[in-house]
Formats: sequence, C-alpha cells, structure tokens
Amino acid sequence: MPELAFQQCIHPDCAATFAVDEVLVACPKCGHLLDVQYEWDRLPVPPSLGAIEAKWSRRAEPHCFSGVWRFHDLLPFAPAEQCVTIGEGQTLLQRAPGVARYAGLDPSPDSAGGLFLQYEGMNPSGSFKDNGMAGAFTHARLVGATRAACASTGNTSASLALYCSATRLMRAIIFIGSGKIAYGKLSQALDYGALTLQIDGDFDDAMARVKEVSQQMGIYLVNSVNPFRLEGQKTIMFRVLEALRWQVPDWIVVPGGNLGNSSAFGKAFHELHQLGLIPRVPRLAVINATGANTLYDLVELQGLRWNDGGPDERLIGQFYHDMNANNRRASTIASAIEINRPVNLTKCLRALAWCNGVVREVTDQEILDAKAQVGADGLGCEPASAASVAGTKRLVQEGVIAPDERVVCVLTGHQLKDPKATVAYHMGDREMFDEVLGSRGVQTAQFENSPVGVANDSEAIVREIRENE
Repeated sequence: MPELAFQQCIHPDCAATFAVDEVLVACPKCGHLLDVQYEWDRLPVPPSLGAIEAKWSRRAEPHCFSGVWRFHDLLPFAPAEQCVTIGEGQTLLQRAPGVARYAGLDPSPDSAGGLFLQYEGMNPSGSFKDNGMAGAFTHARLVGATRAACASTGNTSASLALYCSATRLMRAIIFIGSGKIAYGKLSQALDYGALTLQIDGDFDDAMARVKEVSQQMGIYLVNSVNPFRLEGQKTIMFRVLEALRWQVPDWIVVPGGNLGNSSAFGKAFHELHQLGLIPRVPRLAVINATGANTLYDLVELQGLRWNDGGPDERLIGQFYHDMNANNRRASTIASAIEINRPVNLTKCLRALAWCNGVVREVTDQEILDAKAQVGADGLGCEPASAASVAGTKRLVQEGVIAPDERVVCVLTGHQLKDPKATVAYHMGDREMFDEVLGSRGVQTAQFENSPVGVANDSEAIVREIRENE
C-alpha cells in the first residue's frame, strides 16, 4: 500500500511532498529533513490496539513475530509481505526497583509509578538500531538498492552489516572515524563482512563524507537522516506502551546522540494521539553527555525551540561556527552519543515541543555510576544507555520528575558493546582505570565490584566466601 504513504518536508513554509519510492535524505527544494506521512483516513481498516495485539497469536509468521512489523498498521509505507525482518524487536520492559531507589523514585513493586528499563540490547545486533534498520532496509529493498552505507560510532555499523549479511540483499559500506568506535561494535561490522572505511576524523567528519559519497555513487544511506529509519524506531515506544497495557507513562528518558530516537519517539506519540489510540503524550527527557552536549547547550542554555517549525537557524549556525573556530570535538566514554552535530536536531526540537520535553547533560562519572546500578539490577548496558538513568536521577533531584511518577528509561545497547569501560570501572586496577576512564574525568568507582584474589586452596576459598556473605 505505498500509495497511502508519502514523504514530506518538515519545514512548514515548504511542506513539499514526494513519493515513497524516491530516495531522499533531505528536501531537494529547501534542504530540510523529511518525514514519512500517512493518509490514515484512506487505510482499509483504521489501526486498532486489539488488531495489533492479535498479531502475536500468529507469531509463527515472521512479520507477526517481528517487534517492528507486527505494528505494520502504524507504519504502512510498504506492503507487509515486502518488509524485511531478521527477528528484531524481541525486547524487554522491566521494572527496576534498585535503579528506582538510586534515582530517587518509588521502588515499590505495587507502585503506580516507579522506574522501568526498556532494554534494546536484546535485538539481534545488540542495540536499538535494528528497529530502524528494519525500516530503512525495507525501503532500500523497495527501491532496488544493491549497496547501503552509514557513518557510525559503532551500533549503526553493526546493525547495517548484520542486515546485509543475514539477508544477502545488498553490500554494507561503513564509514568510521579514527579511534572513535568501541571494539565490541567494530568486531561485529568486521565479522559480518562489511567494507569498513576508517577515515581521519571523528563521527561528524564521517557523516559528512558518507553523505557526499552516497549521493555521488547512488548508494543507499541508512543513517537517521533517512526518514524510514525513524519509522522503525517508532516501534520501541509501541512496545513500551504494549508492555504497560497501553497506559501512558509520565516520562520517557532517552540518551541524546544523533537524536534519531527522540525524534522518532515524539512522532510515535504524536501520531498515536492523533489517531485516538492514547489519551495523552508522555513528557520526554533527552540526556546528553557533558562532552557531547550540543542539544543541551542550544535548548537549555540558549533557548532554542521548535517555534512552530521555525527554529532560530542563525543561532544554530553560530553555534556550529564557534565549535569549528574553537576546534571543539566531542569527547565522552559514552561513545554511542559522542556526536557534536546531531543530524536530527530540528526533528528533536519538534519532539520536545510535542512532548513538553526537557534536555539535561550528565558527566561520564554519573553515567558510569548509573551503569553499575543498572547492572546490579540485572540488565547490562553500554555506557551511553546509562545516561538515561543518570539523567533521571538529576531530574528527580531538581524536582522536575516527581518521586511517585512512572518513568521509562531507554537502554539503547548491550553491555558487551563496550566491555572495556565496564572492566576498567570494576577491576580495582588503578592503572587500567586511569588509562581507560581517567582521561574522561572519571575519578572514582563508587560501585566497584572487583575480583577478589585468593590462594589456590579450598579452605582459603571457603573463608573468603564466608567473609563476603
């Protein structure tokens, strides 16, 4: 049913529309970002929560098993039978009383509030990116692409390489910056057979080059400037709501890097509310690392707003000009959000307006301490994921989030995406700690859980176990 969907420029003074089968990453008329839009009133059957949930009873069918495509009614840009899936979206929403206590929220299991962790590390490539890749890959297949490319700090490259390898539909070409990718992620791209190009520069440089080369060579670009990527990422929030029996939480808290997730989440809630499927939208909090805090600086310090589709582009331009003049580069242990120039900045501003959102920054020390608390509650995550928990703690301390509210923190990636940071935090080896973490301004491991040295003797081992009970 592609005729029921179209692409549209997000700038209200332009609002140009384009067919679904056009391959675009920006409006060719004005240069702004594009949305995928739907003519909901022309759908044969309006979307309903009951019909969506009924698909789980048909989970032997791959598209009903997929945590993306079982919500096809809410992203119907391609015929269901053409949608690409490798089993993405089998994720978990789990109440986390220990993390709630750490953040200052009600930890009671019977509470109407509390803190929930949406764990996207259970995706096939180990991160949330597989949701978006299912959407982008489906569109790439629809238009007959044979090669797909991305710039990446790690997770996008792993996901693209996996989809290319698992489906054999196209070749993956990956642009990474020098020294700006965790080995846990790089290993996936290499193992899955992608052509990996490491350029002399950071993520922002890689993003600029991949856009140029993709346009020049006709390669399909899957970064989150691709509007079909964000359609897949909407389904993270559909699964959150499904797990909460369609009761809308008070807050969604998400790490902010390239701002694709926050943009997709805002669109998801806006559409659900327009369709009458939810009575209200939750508030949105986007959390930057202090070493990569473009959104925080522009929104909270300089007052940048969506302004009904007319954000102050002069302010944005001046910010980036000053960044270049001062040669300021992103630097944080949370490599997945180590981005200075978020490509979805304007869409995120729109999401913040739709969801009455806020932006905060947290230090690498706060991120790693929060990460240790997430692990202690049974879910291991990469450093960037824990920014959501650290940000929640800060917002509770500020009185922005009330202790009795229901908060969902999105954990974007698996712990083994960046095991070096975890081991350095917990080992008790100061030399390793300083080498890996000290350069990021991390001073202490408040929740260290280092191995205990013990003699090769049963009695000594028993004594040690008893002393640590």
